[in-house]
Amino acid sequence: MPRQYDHQRVLATTVDAWGRALWLICPDAELRPSSYGRPHPQPRTSPYDALLVIDSGGAIREHSLHDVSLRVTDLDALPNGRFILQGYGATEDQNAQIYCTDGRRRHSFAIGSAVEFLMADRRHQIWTAYFDEGVHVDPISAAGLVRWDSGGNQRWRYTPPEGIEYIDTVYAFNVDDDVAWACYYPTFPLLEARTNGEIRLRKTPVVAPAGMAVHREQIMMLGGGRQPDRLHHCRMTEHEALLVEEACLTLPNGAPLKRCASPVGRGRHLYLRGTSPRQWYVTGI
Repeated sequence: MPRQYDHQRVLATTVDAWGRALWLICPDAELRPSSYGRPHPQPRTSPYDALLVIDSGGAIREHSLHDVSLRVTDLDALPNGRFILQGYGATEDQNAQIYCTDGRRRHSFAIGSAVEFLMADRRHQIWTAYFDEGVHVDPISAAGLVRWDSGGNQRWRYTPPEGIEYIDTVYAFNVDDDVAWACYYPTFPLLEARTNGEIRLRKTPVVAPAGMAVHREQIMMLGGGRQPDRLHHCRMTEHEALLVEEACLTLPNGAPLKRCASPVGRGRHLYLRGTSPRQWYVTGI
């Protein structure tokens, strides 16, 4: 994130389908304790105005969003200059909100609870993957993986083939145009879900990966077990992903990758950050 924003609190960050880094900033935010670990920035008032900082290959652009009523945990960019926010604080039927180019909210809808990943592609598709606290209690989240159009209408939800375990928690996720890839607990199959409704499941040699990059028949999976820095390069066949080689991923300065917060998989690229939301790294196939 550019240094001129160092004093600002980051509510949420991601890398979008165009490879741009996004940071949502609230000038009037404060750090508050969290039962899930580190304190999180939260706006002092609601609704509030937020600043979206966009880094596109070093070109910085600001975009103001007005009257935000969510404590935002996820965001992404949509085609035609729109953005989607997801979080807490609004009513259950408004926990996802779409903003247009003028920075005003145009649509709100219920996107389910316990969202582990929210990612959009360049073709008006929004994918949401969930973890167990939502899967077992929320009708929307129960499928574990849901696809929406960019107007917030549900278009598809995952139903596993007979004999395959349902999704409990999605551990690793990747979205490219017209396809999403997920690896999920409890059995960690590799799920390929296409926007035409076709799905395919493959066995993988990696248990509990944290992220993945996919390009044609190649897949690179990060982590697994208790090895957060382990890269597994695999070749996909019709029914499984076969391990080709392994390596250890380090930061650009050679330091070990000890912890990775919410990797973002975009096709052949895997975007990573450490404990700070202010800097993204990229690796891939």
